[in-house]
Amino acid sequence: MELSAWMLDFLQQYGFWALLVISFIAATIFPLSSEIAMVTAIVFGLNWVEAVIACSIGNCLAVSFNYGLGVVIGKPLIPKLENSRGGRKALSWVKKYGVYSLLLSWTPIFGDPITIAAGIFRLKLVSYILIVFSLRIARYAIVGFFL
Repeated sequence: MELSAWMLDFLQQYGFWALLVISFIAATIFPLSSEIAMVTAIVFGLNWVEAVIACSIGNCLAVSFNYGLGVVIGKPLIPKLENSRGGRKALSWVKKYGVYSLLLSWTPIFGDPITIAAGIFRLKLVSYILIVFSLRIARYAIVGFFL
């Protein structure tokens, strides 16, 4: 997967802040790879620790938004999630395994729909934050450290 020209320019011009925004967008509505954006930002000269922090903040804000979206809109979101394979799996796992389904929230394809389904089914917010934030941050730290 490649980053588009506007994203490359955005990363070059705004570094940390661009990475934070891209990481937010990647965990919400658009199919982007925040990991590729992070690697690109590091290649452009952003310190890996700063890159991990930017991605973590953006991504954690986004999954908080996703959870809130699930809480506020609730069950009307279910048909939208059922339209995708990842969404169907996420709904199934959250219904069946509850808070334990959050252990898969860091994964591509299924992770973001799980964060919405967690809000729909009103999983405990404290458990949600501890599990989802920890896994998302760990994912970025591993990628950043091994670059």
